[in-house]
Amino acid sequence: MDSKRLGYVFTLLAILIFSLQDSISKHLGSVYPPVFIAMIRFWAFAAFAIVLGARSPGGLRAAAATKRPVLQIMRGAILAFQIVVTITAFTTVGLARSQAILASGPIFVALLSMPLLGERVGWRRWTAIGVGLCGVLIIVNPGGVAFDLTVLLPLLSALMFAIYVIATRLASRDDSASTSFFYIGVAGAVAISLIGPFYWTNLAPVDWLWMGIVCITGMSSHYFLIRAYDLLDAAAVQPLTYLQVVLAAIVGVTVFGETLNLNMVVGSAIVVGAGIFTIWRESVVARRRAAEKSSGNETGK
Repeated sequence: MDSKRLGYVFTLLAILIFSLQDSISKHLGSVYPPVFIAMIRFWAFAAFAIVLGARSPGGLRAAAATKRPVLQIMRGAILAFQIVVTITAFTTVGLARSQAILASGPIFVALLSMPLLGERVGWRRWTAIGVGLCGVLIIVNPGGVAFDLTVLLPLLSALMFAIYVIATRLASRDDSASTSFFYIGVAGAVAISLIGPFYWTNLAPVDWLWMGIVCITGMSSHYFLIRAYDLLDAAAVQPLTYLQVVLAAIVGVTVFGETLNLNMVVGSAIVVGAGIFTIWRESVVARRRAAEKSSGNETGK
């Protein structure tokens, strides 16, 4: 199998495992505190990050070496608590509806990249941002007679994840991907361990099995995603991640008895379409800038 096909296989495996992880997290989150579940997940994630760091060139010292320590620690903390909010959203809003709103992540990234990264956004991406936000409003359905404030939870989660992505882009200017991955696990585990023990709950024996599966899926899904990004451009990987919306809808309806209304289906289609266009435009702009930079370097020789 050539590297490109293998990259797509890794991407699809990561998506399937993420979907399984979300489903089990929703099940556990309906019984145990989401902070407690996220803490156990991050303990396993930290162990995985330490093992990978130890096996990388230079060992743990190289993996932990960072020029942006505050930013790296902040990234890990944001992701840890974003997972807490996400699990809470799964249990209160529903898996399908939450994933539909979480699909707006790339739109918020594009919106925040202007003030935080100093990037310029052209009229095409502005249009996609506007259309995508309209799709979110359709899913949330603010004009309904019974607007539920809990739908703000997945919106908050999407915004937190967008801030995490922006912080990752800033960190990548100075640190390697292996260093950034190391700090996700370790800093995230430390941050959530400051709060999580206060929510410690004794798990039923069968739920220890589910928790173990969540930890294994958390490590394997990130590993497959890393391998996918090693073999494919982000523009090829990211649009496929929207399959999670479809899988979440299937699992939400068949396993958890959730219902899909017209607002959610139409809004999801709009958000996914706008997100894919935003990702595509970002890749086009990035390639153009790289070509201009390369041309400038050649001219200066």
